[in-house]
Amino acid sequence: MSKIVPVGVSGRHIHLTQEHIEALFGEGYQLTEFKPLSQPGQFASNEQVAVIGPKGEFSKVRILGPARPASQLEVSRTDSFAIGVPAPVRESGNIEGTPGIKVKGPKGEIELDKGVIVAARHIHFHTSDAEKWGIKDKQLLKVRVGGERGVVFENVIARVSDSFALDMHIDTDEANAAGVKNGDSAEIVE
Repeated sequence: MSKIVPVGVSGRHIHLTQEHIEALFGEGYQLTEFKPLSQPGQFASNEQVAVIGPKGEFSKVRILGPARPASQLEVSRTDSFAIGVPAPVRESGNIEGTPGIKVKGPKGEIELDKGVIVAARHIHFHTSDAEKWGIKDKQLLKVRVGGERGVVFENVIARVSDSFALDMHIDTDEANAAGVKNGDSAEIVE
C-alpha cells in the first residue's frame, strides 16, 4: 500500500502570543483571517510585521493564527543568512536556546529573546491516518518526491494528533531544491 501525502511549502512566518500581538497592534487587538491553512483552526492572518536582524530585515512577515503560547519566527536557512540570525533546525515549539529578533508592528515593537528557528521538516498525521499506516508520533520517516529534481527527504518528523490533517511541511529552500510546490504529492518510503 503506497503512503501518499500532500505537500505544503511553508514560507517565512511568525507565530505570536496574544500579549505580543497587542504590543505590536494595540490593546485588545485580534488577528483577522486572510485564508485558512491545512491544519484545522489555523489561518494566515491579514496582519504582517517587520522582523529585524543584525544584517537585514524582512518587512512583510505574515502572522499565522490563532495566538500561540510562545512567539516564534520560522525562516528558511537562506532567510537566516540574509538577516544574520543563526537559526537552528528545530521542531516547532522547541525554542529553548534559540536566537531572538526584533519585531516591529504598526503600534509598537518587541524584542524576542528566543524563538527564531528553521522548522524541521515534518508530516502532520491525523491519528487515524497514522494508525492505518503504522506510524508513531515523533517517528523519523523517509519521504520521496518525484519529478525532474526528485529527492528523498530523510529525518521527516511524524506529528500525530486528533486535531491534525494529513500534510507534509517543508520550507522554501527544500521545496526549491526539489522542484516541489504546494499541492504536490510525496510518498513515505520504508
